Amino acid sequence: MNLILTILAAVVVAVLLAIVIVKFVPLKLRGLISILLLLVSFYLGYLIYNGVMEPIKFNKEKKVRYAKVIKNLKLIRDAQIKYKEAKGVYTKKQDKLINFIENDSLVLTETVNYTEKVDKGGGIQVDVSKKRIDTIGKEPVLKYFKNKDYTNMFKVPGTDKEFELGIGEIEKITGLFVPVFEAKIDKKSILKDLPIHLVKQELEAVETDQIKGPNVSVGSLQEVSTGGNWPPFYDKGDAKADAE
Repeated sequence: MNLILTILAAVVVAVLLAIVIVKFVPLKLRGLISILLLLVSFYLGYLIYNGVMEPIKFNKEKKVRYAKVIKNLKLIRDAQIKYKEAKGVYTKKQDKLINFIENDSLVLTETVNYTEKVDKGGGIQVDVSKKRIDTIGKEPVLKYFKNKDYTNMFKVPGTDKEFELGIGEIEKITGLFVPVFEAKIDKKSILKDLPIHLVKQELEAVETDQIKGPNVSVGSLQEVSTGGNWPPFYDKGDAKADAE
């Protein structure tokens, strides 16, 4: 919208100046005015160029920043999932999660299918298929976080802030409560030094190829989910999340 208004203003000014020059400016001054108009045209050209390039640069920069933030959110999610696998709940305590990664273990199990004869009465026996889960060992949690900077995963890259962590319970079906977690950071903190009008638009994003809403988050305290609110291309492994 700003670009359109700039172009329209430039056209109107150019037309008005042309009329003024033709009708009121003496011939001997037209050379000077031509130089001034040339300078004005360069300035307007700069405004138009900047109007075109500003949102392009903004979109590229925001994706680079979001990718770094999402990388840490994924680490938090992976740590929470492993923690719940071992403890049955999530935690919002950073030291607990880091200590769990460094010092705890996960139980390894194996599902065994077998058949058992069941007496149905009257001398009738039938084969019934059953399953048995056996414990076959343990493995360190740290195995899943090798060469990953999990000790700094709670810090929001490019800012002096940390992710807001929360845990809770949701009644999935009547009488069945399941644990949930959420980690999030507001977009304003990530984009704080970028053009304000573009940041405002970003906070209201609703398109499917955008991170919707005012936050970048993983998990949810309103529904049972361990997913993030970012579009799929952030999961392609490109560190800069360069858009196609």
